[in-house]
Amino acid sequence: MEAQIEQQLEKILPEDLARTFESAYHVFQGNHEHMDDLLKNGGVLLRKAAQRFSPTQMVVGIAALAAVAVVLINRASSDDHEGEARDVSKGDNKRQLGGKDQDKK
Repeated sequence: MEAQIEQQLEKILPEDLARTFESAYHVFQGNHEHMDDLLKNGGVLLRKAAQRFSPTQMVVGIAALAAVAVVLINRASSDDHEGEARDVSKGDNKRQLGGKDQDKK
C-alpha cells in the first residue's frame, strides 16, 4: 500500500526547479512577460513539494525563500544608487558649520 502511495506522488524533477528559477530570473531582470510562467512553474513546484514535505517543513522553506528574495531585492535596489552623488538639501539657505557665510567673532 505504501509503495502505491509513493508512485502516486509526483517527484520534484530538476527541470521543475530549472524552469522556476529561469522564470524568476527573467522577472527579476525586468522582463515581466515571464510573470505568468513564474506563477505557473512555481505553483507546480509548490504542489509537488506540498505532497512530499510536512506543513512545518513547507513553512520553513517558504520563509527561507522569502528571506532570500528580500535580500536579493534589497541588494539590487541599493546597487542602482551606488556611486551617485545627489543633493540632499531642501534648498533652504541655512547656515552650515564651516560655511562661507559664517560670521567671525
